[in-house]
Amino acid sequence: MATELEELIGFLSHDSPPIKKAAVNIFRDYTGSEDGLQSLGKYSALAVPSLCRLLAEKKEVSEPAAEALVNLSQVPDLAGKMVEMGIVKIVMDILYKIDCDIKQLLVMLIVNITQLDAGIESLLQNGDEKMQGLYVMKLVRSFCASSSERKGDDPFEHVASILVNISQKEAGRKLLLEPKRGLLKQIIRQFDSPSPLRKKGVSGTIRNCCFEAENQLQNLLLVSEFLWPALLLPVAGNKIYNEQDTSKMPPELGSALSIEREAADDPEICVQALDAIYLLVLQEAGRRAFWSINGPRILQVGYENEENPQVMEAFERVGSLLIQENGMETDTTLAT
Repeated sequence: MATELEELIGFLSHDSPPIKKAAVNIFRDYTGSEDGLQSLGKYSALAVPSLCRLLAEKKEVSEPAAEALVNLSQVPDLAGKMVEMGIVKIVMDILYKIDCDIKQLLVMLIVNITQLDAGIESLLQNGDEKMQGLYVMKLVRSFCASSSERKGDDPFEHVASILVNISQKEAGRKLLLEPKRGLLKQIIRQFDSPSPLRKKGVSGTIRNCCFEAENQLQNLLLVSEFLWPALLLPVAGNKIYNEQDTSKMPPELGSALSIEREAADDPEICVQALDAIYLLVLQEAGRRAFWSINGPRILQVGYENEENPQVMEAFERVGSLLIQENGMETDTTLAT
């Protein structure tokens, strides 16, 4: 005899639109609690395909279905089963339909799915040489093209978190760093966004990509025109730099530091930027590039105005490396 949950899942495929709508709303509400998620675990093989079919229907049905899937995907075991069922392809196909009006929820679903290695592999399309990287390219293009003209209306904002997730894996970093695709350059340019989520996601993605500095420094420096400002402006403080300092910097840095500006107010972004700089200057060519833009001077000024202990520690880590590796008698205010 069918349980109440099995009956409810059966109603998700009912021919009657009102019954289907009522069932998906009840199911969505069920996934909103920890107890509900626990109870639903053993029914995922029945529920997930039914919910996925509803994603292509009218918003009154597709929206609660997507919300239910987002809730379910927060449970790693359930997310893993979704990946096995091919949910990444299903979601990406629906996301890029012209009439899709649940884009933000679908992107949030991919965020949860890519917290798993299997989810990342599925999104990267590893194992399919012809299609490899296509999903990521589409998401990056949408991330960079979409804008929040109306407050709260930024359907691809959460792609920032997907990029952080995939760049935690070597295969993801290599894809983002491929010069022919030009993905990193597009992503970095979003660092100027007023959205904290976008900004933090871009910063985290850059930091992760810098773990490839030993083997891919040249590809990282190919986008130095955008890379250095994204890494140095958050940690430069709000002081107006004098002409003697800015004359030794590239225009994109010198002009930004010659005017009044607000200091970065997110310690996490500052630490990520300094971690990325550290990974770059670990390499000899990275250190040369950093000295050539007067980077150490920016760190010195930024450190003098910093009060957050975690950010100061990150400053000191980079400063110690620069002093030690160059064997120069430099101002030791950046050293531990």
